[in-house]
Amino acid sequence: MKDFLKTSDHDRSVLERLIEQAIDIKSGKQATKPLAGRSVALVFFNPSLRTRASMQVGIYELGGNPVILEPGGTSWTLEHRDGVVMDGNKTEHLAEFVRVLERYVSAIGVRTFAELKDWEAERTDPILAAFSKYASVPVINLESAMHHPCQAMADMMTIREKLGPERKKVLLTWAWHPKPLPMAVPNSFALAAAQFGHDLTIAHPQGYDLDTEVLDEIRSQAELNGGSVNYSSDPYGAFDSADVVYAKSWGSRHFYGDPDGDIEKRAPLRADWIVDEAKMARTNEAAFMHCLPVRRNVIVTDGVIDSPNSVVIDEAENRLHIQKAIMTTLLK
Repeated sequence: MKDFLKTSDHDRSVLERLIEQAIDIKSGKQATKPLAGRSVALVFFNPSLRTRASMQVGIYELGGNPVILEPGGTSWTLEHRDGVVMDGNKTEHLAEFVRVLERYVSAIGVRTFAELKDWEAERTDPILAAFSKYASVPVINLESAMHHPCQAMADMMTIREKLGPERKKVLLTWAWHPKPLPMAVPNSFALAAAQFGHDLTIAHPQGYDLDTEVLDEIRSQAELNGGSVNYSSDPYGAFDSADVVYAKSWGSRHFYGDPDGDIEKRAPLRADWIVDEAKMARTNEAAFMHCLPVRRNVIVTDGVIDSPNSVVIDEAENRLHIQKAIMTTLLK
């Protein structure tokens, strides 16, 4: 691997090896220091708890040194567009930023959310693409406008740990939230579930479908790996017999640049699109999953997230182990 930008850049055998390695790291079977004497840059355009802490701790435990940069805060504001006249509020171009930074570090992790302003631009992941374009060292996607592969791999690792390696019936369900959110997590979870051959159902209200190209890739990966993909607009029946329930809200691509329109459209959906005890009772004693942070009694009730079937804390811990496996593989 040169970069780790999305799971579908790598075939299932590579992803399986990463999970096996992460499980060995977690168990203490692998305790080497492959980053000894090396530094990894972590560039955060957006706030973070799990990503920031798990990457810092992971780099340290692998023997390395994390270098944290926050454009516009602890480093200069950055421009990513080519050919732009930089007479605005951006101080430095990524062309220089990345090529200077890689003289100091062995890899670059970057986290940048979608701004939910321009769908056609953001669906191309422009900032992440610019980092990859200019960097000769590995680039790790720590969440971009369209993908969050480290989270998805931690999710797949958690399913493997809790339910075994066999094919599972997995539900990705949209949930109500007071404001529109990016699609990176649902895109990546669905894509990884398809790559691991699960039977995936994606449930969402009308108008909240994921990106068409991502959906095409999800279907292709499911077919390639022996899984299936189905869709539902039923916020209750979609839960029937599920082994895994993954809750996540996301904004409608039809309202990019119009958050008030999205908020108005989702307002009547609140009562039906929450994960509660009655819905979980329809499942096959399903594991409840969410990437965190989560709004309690909005996305999910206290009774579900605090139940023995909730694995959200295990998911968060597994971010540390899978990211250590990814860095070890990229920088071995």
